[in-house]
Amino acid sequence: MFINYYKGEPNSYVLSHRNGKLKKHGAGINFFYMPRTTSIAVIPVSSQDSPFIFNETTADYQEVSIQGTLTYRVTAPTELAKRLDFTISPKTHNYTGEDPDHLVERLVNSVQAQIRNEINGLGLEDALTRVKDLEEKVKADVRNSPELDELHVVLEGLHFSAIRPTPEMQKALEADFRESLHRRADQAIYARRKSAVDEERKIRESEMNTDVELENRRKDLVDMQARNSLALAEAEAKAEELKLEPYGELPPQALVGLALKEWAANAGRIDNLSITPDLLSKVVSFVSQSDGERAA
Repeated sequence: MFINYYKGEPNSYVLSHRNGKLKKHGAGINFFYMPRTTSIAVIPVSSQDSPFIFNETTADYQEVSIQGTLTYRVTAPTELAKRLDFTISPKTHNYTGEDPDHLVERLVNSVQAQIRNEINGLGLEDALTRVKDLEEKVKADVRNSPELDELHVVLEGLHFSAIRPTPEMQKALEADFRESLHRRADQAIYARRKSAVDEERKIRESEMNTDVELENRRKDLVDMQARNSLALAEAEAKAEELKLEPYGELPPQALVGLALKEWAANAGRIDNLSITPDLLSKVVSFVSQSDGERAA
């Protein structure tokens, strides 16, 4: 056949060249063409995803594997067609060259170059833990790179699905992390024990202070009781002294008479009273001597 019909897809930008001149172009266009003199280029204009994975070295000479996906979109298909060949076979709709793959390679290389700049300035731990910050920084750097402007491509998204060290380093980091968890657990146990010891010490100090306070109060009480007993004894002695003071001015015979009178008053209460002759003679002698002295 000398004339064929091409039906374009809505998400593809089609460029029809005849004898080396652009005759028709547009997104999803349909047209008749002559296979002998017409070449057709098809450039996807929808968002395209391209996965990537490569290895880089951190600032402390540790190798890491970066895996992710970039999303891009062609903004000027006609200009891109001037730099890369997107010609297809009308029968199979497959690209006749490798330039479409080269476009993806250039984008991935641009991402890798920016990642290398960032990773080379980070230590291993920072590279593994600051994934989100690294992703945002690389995305901004790639978007501002002149290469994407030359290719008329815009980077719509960049996502790092994983940043991993080598298996040996992964095991070492896991062991170190487990050891740090054990240390933290030991510190927590030590802190609890120390807190318990401190509380026990406070309780013992409180009990000791209470005992000291009780002993001080007991001492004050004993001192007070001793002072009260002494004061009471002194008061009783003084009262007895005052009570006996009038008897000191009486003569002995009067005192004897008072004593005898007291005996007589309490005779009913006395069960037995023994008066020996010697005692009676001494009393009579004493009374007689006292009367003679008073008569003289």
